[in-house]
Amino acid sequence: MSEPVVSEAEPRKGVPRTKRGERTRTALIAAAREVFERDGYLDAKISDISKAAGTASGSFYTYFDSKEEIFAAVVEQVQEEMLHPHVRERTGVTDPRALIEAANREYLRSYKRNARLMAVFEEVALINEDFRRLRIERGKAFAQRNAKMISELQESGRASADLDPMITAHALSVMVSRMAYTVFVQNHRIPFEKLVTTLTQLWVNALQLDSD
Repeated sequence: MSEPVVSEAEPRKGVPRTKRGERTRTALIAAAREVFERDGYLDAKISDISKAAGTASGSFYTYFDSKEEIFAAVVEQVQEEMLHPHVRERTGVTDPRALIEAANREYLRSYKRNARLMAVFEEVALINEDFRRLRIERGKAFAQRNAKMISELQESGRASADLDPMITAHALSVMVSRMAYTVFVQNHRIPFEKLVTTLTQLWVNALQLDSD
């Protein structure tokens, strides 16, 4: 099915045409996050989102068609942060062990900040096929980035050549994400620094990372 043709004079639904419109849409997204985190996805109501945003109910439908659509906008806001891209470029870290630790630390910090939303994301992924696909794509993005790093370490002789980079990346990424869920959503008490250190050491051990 092709997308409907949209005239350049008629912006897509949800695209603000004024500063006021931008503020309203931003307020709706912030309010939606508040309501989703408080009530969960199934019990969240569009009327509650509009009320929390301080807008008329009709304003919601100026920018979003459904609860699912505004939830996607909320998730989009945290996607870039959760993927913590370009750690090496931003931090200047080049040592593989330190780089793994920095990436784990950033991910865990982001997850902790967004734990309530991540709990809702897990809920929605179980009942909504579109968000399940989004979750899978998010996992692929992590794995592809990590597989590239593993391949580079193998090429330089620093990591075990026997490991399949993509399978290893998926396994290690899932380990970190599920531990984040266990600690920050299910409230399994593990000190943050101990969590970072342990997960990093497991990465290093799995890759049989050469110390030289």
